[in-house]
Amino acid sequence: MNVVVTGGAGYIGSHMVRELLRAGHRVAIVDDLSTGHDDTVPDGVKLHRLNIHQYEEVRDVLRDHGAEAIFHFASRIQVGESVAAPRIYYRDNVIATLRLLDAALDAGVSRFVFSSSAAVYGNPERTPLDEDHPTRPVNPYGDTKLAVERILSAYEAPYGFKSVSLRYFNAAGADVADGLGERHDTETHLIPLLIQATLGQRGPVTLFGTDYPTPDGTCVRDYIHVRDLATAHLLALDYLNRGGETTRFNLGTGSGNSVREVVAAVERVSGKKVPTTFGPRRAGDPAVLVASAARAKSVLGWAPERSSIDGIIQDAWKFHASR
Repeated sequence: MNVVVTGGAGYIGSHMVRELLRAGHRVAIVDDLSTGHDDTVPDGVKLHRLNIHQYEEVRDVLRDHGAEAIFHFASRIQVGESVAAPRIYYRDNVIATLRLLDAALDAGVSRFVFSSSAAVYGNPERTPLDEDHPTRPVNPYGDTKLAVERILSAYEAPYGFKSVSLRYFNAAGADVADGLGERHDTETHLIPLLIQATLGQRGPVTLFGTDYPTPDGTCVRDYIHVRDLATAHLLALDYLNRGGETTRFNLGTGSGNSVREVVAAVERVSGKKVPTTFGPRRAGDPAVLVASAARAKSVLGWAPERSSIDGIIQDAWKFHASR
């Protein structure tokens, strides 16, 4: 198929591009490189340096590429920033996606796979979280993801526009063979922060909260290897191609690892002590966020095959150590 990947030069998007190429699809990328990197674009793949606000230009890319499906990764992703500057999150995550959907409809594209987030749930009432859990986002980032999901649901009946929203938790890991990994200018994710501190690339990492109601007192989170995420997106496209209806799936392991367990895994993989300090809890951090991916398994046939915490960190360590 001819597919377009928005944000295809970013962390998850660049892994998706490689997965699509391995599956034999013809790929074009739309990315303004505000957070992406042009050196992740494979030979033979056209990078269109555009912002998805640019309706006419994006529509023309879709038409010229003969696009049959879109994978949408382009968005702002920092929770704290969304609280401090909500206007840019509603502008770039919601209004820009509406412009992208206009371009898609006018170019005759009717299949859409959306990179959503577990942030749509807010504070969990039960764990593991399933897709029927109430959606009550506690920050503008999560609210923008839920808004797009609702828009996509509304577009199915009048336009015949079919979509899958994939709600995932903590993307991590790297594709070492292709030289892909996390390269955020402002890094906020735990695993790369711990690895960079261990490599001496930054100072000690502050671990927030040691008195949570968990086995070791630190928060528990569900970590998914980025290549497992890419596989799930590919399976979502297959689902739509088989006539699947608009829906949403959680992507997770169903278990999770505490902050202390992640630190210990980095130390096992690296053979080095991770420099850390402890701080108080951060407001709004739930004790446990773990996904039930039973529905993705039964409907898509997906399983997180690469998502052991040691396997994730081994790949991430090799990526960061090589840079």
